[in-house]
Amino acid sequence: MARTTPHDHPLTEGQPLYWRIATQLLDELRDGTIPPGERLPGERHLAQHYGVSRETVRQALEVLRHDGLVATDRRGSHATLPGQPVENPAALTFPVGARAADPGAVDRATVTWEAPPPGHAQALGLAPHRPTLVHRYESAGAGGQGRRTAVTSFSAVALAEVEELGRYKERADGSTSAQLCRAYDWMRKAGLTLHHRDAITPLAGASSVRVTRRVHDQYARPLEITDLLVDARQDALVYEFTLPAAG
Repeated sequence: MARTTPHDHPLTEGQPLYWRIATQLLDELRDGTIPPGERLPGERHLAQHYGVSRETVRQALEVLRHDGLVATDRRGSHATLPGQPVENPAALTFPVGARAADPGAVDRATVTWEAPPPGHAQALGLAPHRPTLVHRYESAGAGGQGRRTAVTSFSAVALAEVEELGRYKERADGSTSAQLCRAYDWMRKAGLTLHHRDAITPLAGASSVRVTRRVHDQYARPLEITDLLVDARQDALVYEFTLPAAG
């Protein structure tokens, strides 16, 4: 008889706790909160995230490993479930402009829960020193050329209304990988129409340009602000996107 996965049956009170945790983790894999191939948070962080013991987390991961949904190697455990297709193939990547300069580029992206830069706090309407989700991105070619860095801060509105973003609060320790490539699709799925405004400024005495992107919704509420620095000597900055329709 074929083995069932946690997603095949609805949760019931009689199911073991590890099965319920496996089901919740599988939901995050399916909705793209944890993209395919991304390294999962460690057992300790997952235990804190779900409010259970590390042994329960181990049992839940074993269930998912048995069904081929999670694999473990020297890098740790990572998702293997195929991701859902993006509704619009021309949808915005996150952060816009933060694409690898060449196939050999090394990317790193993490999230922290901290007070954002003062300019970000003001743009998002956050009180001084109030923490929020801050995403940091860095990419550079094998020789260090084409370097790009980006810092994004999210508003309280984005975290409250976009479930997938809100989930990152519990594991925003600066060490967990956080490729939020579907962040804008998550916002659209939450019913938000996205309005983007870019300001591109050459930096005096440097070869880099700064791109400041602000995103707000159909009610003019700020959602996020990103500061992206690009090495203009080695790289071209190309935007290709489709603004989502309202409704």
